[in-house]
Amino acid sequence: MIKFELIHTDKKTGARAGILHTSRGKVETPAFMPVGTQGTVKTITPEELKGMGCQMILSNAYHLALRPGAELISKAGGLHKFMHWDKPILTDSGGYQVFSLANLRKVEEEGVQFRSHIDGELHSFTPESVIKLQEDYLGSDIMMPLDECADYPCSHSVALSAMERTYKWLKRSVKARKGETSGLFAIIQGSVYKDLRKQCIDMMIELDVDGYALGGLSVGEEKSATYEIVSHCCRYLPKDKTRYLMGVGKPEDLVESVEQGIDIFDCSLPTREGRTGKSFISSGEITIRNSKFKEDFGPLDPECDCYVCKNYTRSYLRHLLNTKEILAPRLNSFHNLYFYISLMKKMRESIIKDSFLDFKEEFMRKYAQSLIEGGL
Repeated sequence: MIKFELIHTDKKTGARAGILHTSRGKVETPAFMPVGTQGTVKTITPEELKGMGCQMILSNAYHLALRPGAELISKAGGLHKFMHWDKPILTDSGGYQVFSLANLRKVEEEGVQFRSHIDGELHSFTPESVIKLQEDYLGSDIMMPLDECADYPCSHSVALSAMERTYKWLKRSVKARKGETSGLFAIIQGSVYKDLRKQCIDMMIELDVDGYALGGLSVGEEKSATYEIVSHCCRYLPKDKTRYLMGVGKPEDLVESVEQGIDIFDCSLPTREGRTGKSFISSGEITIRNSKFKEDFGPLDPECDCYVCKNYTRSYLRHLLNTKEILAPRLNSFHNLYFYISLMKKMRESIIKDSFLDFKEEFMRKYAQSLIEGGL
């Protein structure tokens, strides 16, 4: 059973502190979900995730259906047992692959046909089969329905068509759902068109699902457009349901979106950038492989108390990256995830104290300066 409990709303903004209750435990919001697309958060163990305060992760039903396959995961006792994770898991339906694998799929009213990006084998995903996959085989705590994300830029008519299909597929998903153990979120589409976003919200609210996600953002539009749509949608989304911004984003994006009222986020950025040497620290973004850090024997982030910052220097991390040692992506990804999760905790604390704007001003003063200067 999924239930959202609103604890407090900041007096000067729309920022919210809440609790998302699931059958596998509670998630204090705002919260960030590390991305474990294929049943693992790359380079990080479940024990390490728990140690840094991770409350919920995201996995991808599309990728897991291809490898290792739904039946194998079911035989293992479900996704939680298969990957040794006993906290909540939100599974993405594969709807994003409708967008990102455009040359390998065909969208029809019934569903989507995919050519596997692995071996070219043909697969058919329908709203009903995606719900069955997540509910019966994976044992997801929160399921995302099949949806269609329109390309950006696109015409109003194209965005309308994708939004209407997403709504029709959600109705079929609601009917296909068997019980209430696995929660079901709606995905709001409509590209950058405010009228379509409002129309989509109005239609989907009538279906009374467990939460509402904003999809189709951070797909090429300007950040100002992303923020504008987030702000617009938060005006109309129910206050008693979880609000989820899909696939966004950088630390400054999280801060801006929490201010508008978003509760949960996911993004592969902390681990993807971590594997290539980009680090997120209190004073901004740095590329640790750069020569300026060769003799820097200080911690990665002087203001961070994570395992990496307590035990390793910038010089050593640079050495690991430049010699392509396997430890490098592990340590850098660990720190980046810790930074993101800690950021969410700090925002929650400031919301409860009605001091979110003070927190944001201080954070952006230190963090955004490096963005203006083009990074370190």
